[in-house]
Amino acid sequence: MKARLLHPGRDFDFTAGLPAGHQDLIQDLELATLLRAMAAGDKFLYEVSAKVLLASLDDPDAIRYRQQVLADCLARPEVIRQMYAVAAGALEDKRHLWLGGYGGSYQNASSNLSGAVSHLEAFVGRLRQLRQIADDHAGTFRSDGLRTLFAALQRDLDDAYLEEISDHLKQLRFRAGVLISAELDRDNSGTGFALRAPGQARRRWAERLGIGPRTAYSFTISPRDEAGGQIFADLTSRGINLVANAAAQSADHLGSYFTMLRAELGFYVGCLNLADGLAAKGVPVAVPDPVPPSSLRFSCTDLRDTCLELASPDPVTGNDVRGDGKSLVIITGANSGGKSTFLRSAGVAQLMMQCGLFVTAQAYQANVTRGIFTHFIREEDTGMTSGRLDDELRRMSAIAGQITPGCLMLFNESFAGTNEREGSEIASQIVRALLDAQITVFFVTHRFGFADRFRRQHAPATLFLRAERQPDGSRNYKLTVKDPLPTSFGEDLYYRLGGWLEEDQALTPATAAATPDGEVDLISRVQLASEIAAGSADPPRTR
Repeated sequence: MKARLLHPGRDFDFTAGLPAGHQDLIQDLELATLLRAMAAGDKFLYEVSAKVLLASLDDPDAIRYRQQVLADCLARPEVIRQMYAVAAGALEDKRHLWLGGYGGSYQNASSNLSGAVSHLEAFVGRLRQLRQIADDHAGTFRSDGLRTLFAALQRDLDDAYLEEISDHLKQLRFRAGVLISAELDRDNSGTGFALRAPGQARRRWAERLGIGPRTAYSFTISPRDEAGGQIFADLTSRGINLVANAAAQSADHLGSYFTMLRAELGFYVGCLNLADGLAAKGVPVAVPDPVPPSSLRFSCTDLRDTCLELASPDPVTGNDVRGDGKSLVIITGANSGGKSTFLRSAGVAQLMMQCGLFVTAQAYQANVTRGIFTHFIREEDTGMTSGRLDDELRRMSAIAGQITPGCLMLFNESFAGTNEREGSEIASQIVRALLDAQITVFFVTHRFGFADRFRRQHAPATLFLRAERQPDGSRNYKLTVKDPLPTSFGEDLYYRLGGWLEEDQALTPATAAATPDGEVDLISRVQLASEIAAGSADPPRTR
């Protein structure tokens, strides 16, 4: 039996390693927030969700297969959670049996058989529960994945089959004794040991009463005859060795089935947990439309950063973007205007789409990619072993060795560890090389020289989005299709920070001079504000 809930033709490989660059992906897109929402405090669900989320599908049909299964799960969540509980319970039964002395390494076939039979008896009880769920609910599901699973449970686990298994397990307890046949070899050693059905050991009633001819002879081993008892145990082990191995293999097979079923159902339970968390906040969700990688598609309506929605108590602003046919998206505009948030929303939505999940938007369509990579700004090395630019170039070199055509590359304020001219030149050369390799690029930048160069030289293939600044200096966190400006309006933050300092620290030269500690703090804060205004430092994150 197979689960086949994540792939139509095979099981999901949970032993495979995570894709290249996954650590940066988790950090830059803040995926830990998403995974915690899916796990709901369950470590196993966290690990399963991470495996499936990061192992992106690149086939639109395979994505739709999962979307259909997920739609069934969302329609009948109580059934999916019940099936997950059965699969998890089967593995918990196995763990208790191991702790109770059944399973593990044994010295003889008798103990191996006893442990295997105990596991099989527990598994059969769980199989009966799965069959009952299939009988009760199979007709209410529409997806190919769940209909195939329920059909297999009803076909392969019918009443006659389950009763036959139970009868065999009762016989393997050998409560009436073990019947073994053997032959004598030329040196009078035993050979040809074979286990016989218990029914063959029954004697006629007249013989059992001692009034008929004997068909068999017997002897009794003294309780004190340890050597004789050991010999008898060895003979028994030789006779039941084959059936003990067969029972152990059957127990392992069923254990593997419940392990896979629990893991694949676990992903969908994580999706249900996420849906519940988003619904509690009133966040819109939509089934994304994946298209083949040969088509450059990206369009969204009210696309929101899923992780920010989960972390923030306040509503998150969504964005509407139409970027079909564009291989490069450059995002500029006001500081703290929502540029980085949009970049994360696009990256998280792409990952969610390509693992079969819904996305936090009113509508979302994009071509599938063969991998997603991120290059986000980092804090400067506190150990002073290298500067920020050295670190950025080192990380970019690592990405260059892993990225392939058809991938998606997300840059956030990259190559800001140098001046305007050098940073723009480095970014331009790298982006051109990526575009030549047929890699789609999203780039958030405050480098006007970099953005303007692509506006002048590659405008037809580039989508320019700009974070708006309201006339009063406030931000609405909306992006619009507009050419880049030579300013990021960092002075807004400068004055905002300056006003805060006046309220909090009495920002006046006289006050600063009167308190040396305040003077140092004042100078450092004003310097930070100046750097933000110039675009060489990052403001605190906002929506």
